[in-house]
Amino acid sequence: METIYFQNTTELKKNLAKLEKSLNIKIELKGRQATLSGSGLEEYEAQIVLEAMAFGFSTTKALLLKNPDFIFRKIHIRDHTRKKSLKEVKARIIGTKGKTLRTLENVSDAHLILKDNEVGIIAQAESIPEITTALTNLIRGTKQSNVYHYLEKVNKTKKEEGLGIK
Repeated sequence: METIYFQNTTELKKNLAKLEKSLNIKIELKGRQATLSGSGLEEYEAQIVLEAMAFGFSTTKALLLKNPDFIFRKIHIRDHTRKKSLKEVKARIIGTKGKTLRTLENVSDAHLILKDNEVGIIAQAESIPEITTALTNLIRGTKQSNVYHYLEKVNKTKKEEGLGIK
């Protein structure tokens, strides 16, 4: 039995039956805490999915984590900057009207959410290191265009390797 605490349980309450069916576990809600009961492996998968939902991801994005090719990762902003004011760093990540965050998602084929002092990532396991590098560079002050260029270059080399071109 695992217990996960939620700030906001509305998304969980709306999709409780769908989650129980697709994860093959029983979810019991008591206030802001969700208790999972099922077999060991199913409980572990459900814990990962519900942690992503507790972070702020939608049910459909969190259910991608059932696939073993996808990983949920958190990056703590404070670990990568010395600035006292995180407001500027968060603004760099979000960009004007959310453009930087949206562009990062599109270029990297990942799902990103900025919450408090953390960035949540749901992406394929093979692309997590590149996305993490891009985000840490952005947090440290690299220009947004350089971060986009880095991700595009990585994507290009992955495509070439996949096609067998060198």
